[in-house]
Amino acid sequence: MDPAVTALRPGRVYILPTGVGLIFGLMTFAMLLGSMNYNNNLSFVLTFILAGLGFVAMHQCQRNIVGLELSFAGVEPVFAGQSAKFRVAITNRSKSARHGIGLYTDTADSDIHDLQPGESKVFVLTVPTQKRGWVKLERFGIRTLFPFELFRSWAWLHMDLSGLVYPCPADRAPQPPPTQTAHGHRQHDARGEEDFAGLRKFHDGDSPRHVAWKAYARSGQLLSKQFAGADTSSQWFDFDEVQANDTESRLSILTSWIIEADRTREDYGLRLHGTQFPPSHGEAHRGRCLEALALFGGADQDG
Repeated sequence: MDPAVTALRPGRVYILPTGVGLIFGLMTFAMLLGSMNYNNNLSFVLTFILAGLGFVAMHQCQRNIVGLELSFAGVEPVFAGQSAKFRVAITNRSKSARHGIGLYTDTADSDIHDLQPGESKVFVLTVPTQKRGWVKLERFGIRTLFPFELFRSWAWLHMDLSGLVYPCPADRAPQPPPTQTAHGHRQHDARGEEDFAGLRKFHDGDSPRHVAWKAYARSGQLLSKQFAGADTSSQWFDFDEVQANDTESRLSILTSWIIEADRTREDYGLRLHGTQFPPSHGEAHRGRCLEALALFGGADQDG
């Protein structure tokens, strides 16, 4: 079995009666006393049927989550102050359906789902964040009240899951450093205006005059023309040159600059105390820069 997959064994699953289950048990016991007092056979039959129903419900409640397999399905990076959404996949490899399954932590609950035989579903647990770094989900629980909500069956899992938290963007960031133009360097595929370099998928914000209308008429797919020029423009975001009094404020300002440059598809580079990311653009470059800001100084946080 994959070490990242956790299977629920009977020894790890606990069960206790709910409030409704306690009332059910007391009423059944009271019916037993009444049946014994009046020696009523029909009352005995009803009492034993209810008692048997309770025992079956207890067994079925525990069985409902035994054997399920849980695996980490990832968590997207968020900015400080947002909630990290940890995704956990639950797979039912048995031949019977599982009903009313849910995950929970001390502060949050996932949606409740049923799992058919062989089915796998992703459950989401939200964890609030306050500062940059790693946010951890050290433990979470799985539970069910099926059937009849007479018993609650649960298990705690310790999978030591973690997600990345970027610095919170500054609300009022100063203007970024001016754009620098370099002549005779590498060609820029997004902003050059001299030579036609090919086609790419259309993105929101692209100029209508760059749309390849002839290609659209042939294929029905909206494409934008790319031009390659000899001149390139870029910005350098340097931690030491940011005008702020403390480290966290500087990181927040750098985060805002990176988000804005990425939105406009500008080339930008990042310098962080000896670590340097050359000017580039795109999702991968954005992720590398924001991760460096998130982990600057060995930042960490508890979930």
